[in-house]
Order: sequence, then structure tokens, then C-alpha cells
Amino acid sequence: MQIVILLYDGFTALDAVGPYEVLSRLPHTTVVFAAEQAGPVAVDTRMLSAVAEASLTDVPHPDIVLVPGGPRKATAPLLKPGPVRDWLLAADRDSSWTTSVCTGSLILAAAGLLKGRRATSHWTALHRLAELGARPSTARVVMDGKYITGAGVSAGIDMALGLAGRIAGRDNAEAIQLMIEYDPQPPYSAGSPQTAPPDLVTRMRLASGRSPRAVAS
Repeated sequence: MQIVILLYDGFTALDAVGPYEVLSRLPHTTVVFAAEQAGPVAVDTRMLSAVAEASLTDVPHPDIVLVPGGPRKATAPLLKPGPVRDWLLAADRDSSWTTSVCTGSLILAAAGLLKGRRATSHWTALHRLAELGARPSTARVVMDGKYITGAGVSAGIDMALGLAGRIAGRDNAEAIQLMIEYDPQPPYSAGSPQTAPPDLVTRMRLASGRSPRAVAS
């Protein structure tokens, strides 16, 4: 089974690496990081690069497609027609699963792959999913047919564990969870707009360019 994780300039590191840590442990699986051109790809902080070992043309028929998210300036070019969209549409025709993390769902939606489907994204981007024809949900992980979308950044690990269970069974998925010691016990309860202090939610929404009104549900 081949899993291709799309890389592009300015993607968010954990969006790709979190699912990689889970999915790379599935039996009989190869995970390939791919970009328009093989080589180093800088993440959004510009402090780290990941290496795309293959170009998109090298991996035309993956079993699983995974699209990470990134800030608006990174994802904006991929919401338009171009080589990445062409590859996604072609790869999706044969994929068993097409997945995303965070604002990666905007890239899938812009390609028309989530039209009329339930999907999630980073909480500050849910309104954009609706604008692109998807049905936004505040759930942490959403499955609609073969399309699985994870909410912001760390939700990619949850998404990948759920996918691992569907592919290899609960026992294997739980073994992976145990070995990566995924047992979240955060020191704060500010991990979602539902639990974070209201003034913090407002501040972060304004910082992201959104108005203070509630996001879609």
C-alpha cells in the first residue's frame, strides 16, 4: 500500500508528520513525501524543511492521499488550477482514501472533491469550506465516503489513527497508539473555541483575519 503525503511551500509540519508517525507503522505500507518537484520543502515557520523524495509525477496512483494544511498564503496558490490540482484529481480517481489535515481540506474542496460532503478544517477556516461547496462541521475528524478530514494540526493524529483502524483493525491501531504513546493530557483546556477563554478565541479569530462572529457548525 502506498501513501502519498503532499508537500508544498509553507505547509504546517505537524499536519504531515503527525499522520506519518501513525500511518508509517501500518504493515505492508510505504509512505512517500511528494511535491511538484523533488527536494527540500520549507514549512510555514521557515525554520525547518522536509524532503520530498518524489515528484508528483512519480506517484500517480497512490492508495491513500494526504493533504496537510498551512497558512492562507501557503494554501492560496493551491486553491487555483495548476499541477497540484491536476495531480489530486487524477490520484483521487484510483485512491482508496483521500484525506486532509487542517486547511488541507480547503485544497480538496477547491478541487471539487468535497462538493456537498461533510468536512472539517481549522476552526478559523470553516467558513471557507462552505464557500468552496463543502458542508462544514466542527467535529475533530469527519468521514464522508472515502474522504476523511481532520480539524486543526494535531487532529491529524486522530484522523490517522481512525484510518489505521479501518485499514488494519482496531488491535493494530491501538498498538500504534500505544507505541507512539499518544495519550493527550494537555496542561490547559484552550484547545478548541468551545473550551478556550472567550477573549482568547476573539483575539485569535481577529489575528487570523476573521470577524468575531461564531464559526460554522
